[in-house]
Amino acid sequence: MGQKHKVAIIGCGRLGQQYATVYSTLPNTEIVAIAEFNEDRRKAVGERFGVKALYPDAGSLLKDIVPDIAAVVTPTKWMKESVIACAQAGVKGVSTDKPIAARLSDADEMVEVCKSLGVVFAGGNMPRAHHHVQETAKWLREGKFGNIQGALINGMSGRISGGGIQAISVIRLFMNEEVDELICWGSPENAVYSDNDNMKSNGIFTMSNGIQVSIFGDHILGEENKMIIDVWTEDSLLRWFWKDVEIYKGFDSLGKRKLLPSEFTDWPWKQFNYLASSIRSLISAVEKGTKLAISGYDLRQGLEVAIAMKLSAQLGNVPIKLPLSDRSLTLMPEIYRWIGGDNTGTIQSSDEAKQQWSGYEK
Repeated sequence: MGQKHKVAIIGCGRLGQQYATVYSTLPNTEIVAIAEFNEDRRKAVGERFGVKALYPDAGSLLKDIVPDIAAVVTPTKWMKESVIACAQAGVKGVSTDKPIAARLSDADEMVEVCKSLGVVFAGGNMPRAHHHVQETAKWLREGKFGNIQGALINGMSGRISGGGIQAISVIRLFMNEEVDELICWGSPENAVYSDNDNMKSNGIFTMSNGIQVSIFGDHILGEENKMIIDVWTEDSLLRWFWKDVEIYKGFDSLGKRKLLPSEFTDWPWKQFNYLASSIRSLISAVEKGTKLAISGYDLRQGLEVAIAMKLSAQLGNVPIKLPLSDRSLTLMPEIYRWIGGDNTGTIQSSDEAKQQWSGYEK
């Protein structure tokens, strides 16, 4: 099979351990080092995955070891310094998760440094990477269902730079376009004028091809607590609901849309769902220069749209053009995303850190 890619996991909380599970399972990767500031968890996770090179932070790890791939799974506050340190140390591929930053200029810097150094900069545990989502986007680009006529996002997450970025990333992929302009109505009022990303949002995205995407904070399709994206053409409707896609094409005798039997190809390691897809996409990009399923650039674009949504609502539902000229604009994520569970009192015990995560079939 050839030499395995050497992987470092930087941040071994609950999500970092899921990354470690996938990387330790894939046949062409091996975890050679772990960075985790919580000493008890660092030892527990190292023992769990058989890794002896254990460090309190990315800086000390990179002084001893330069892996081929680094998964930065720290709280958002420390993502920038870890990503840039990896890139400058010579790591070939770096991934991180969402939200990538609070301040837009910090996200810009990560993207620019990785690009200037020729480092593959990937996104992380995002349903945009799901094999079926990527295959659907490919069919749309190829014109399999005809020209796109419209789209909507149903049940936009109330945390617009957290869960909301999931929908923003998928709609950009399906439309194969950027958000060119948006207008947003937010509620409740105290959320609109706060500095954090908590806001129920309704609005319109105008994509760079002129197609408008309606945004609904409430669940207008009767799917409570489920974010949905519909994209439609003249005779087809493609529906994304977080982990998978349904495709309707044509109509029955009553004029009702017909659900197509699944045409998606099978894919390996699907027990780990879209995290495996994201990781395998990064490995392929490092090996062959292929396009990432989800990139750091995509995370930056999602953050920028979320910031613009909040700005539009704060200014009284003013249309906002993108890209934003003020790169200092900031949108604070949920506190547990910003500084992590240990600092917010939701500490993972060593016993829990030793438990195996087997993934989930879909």
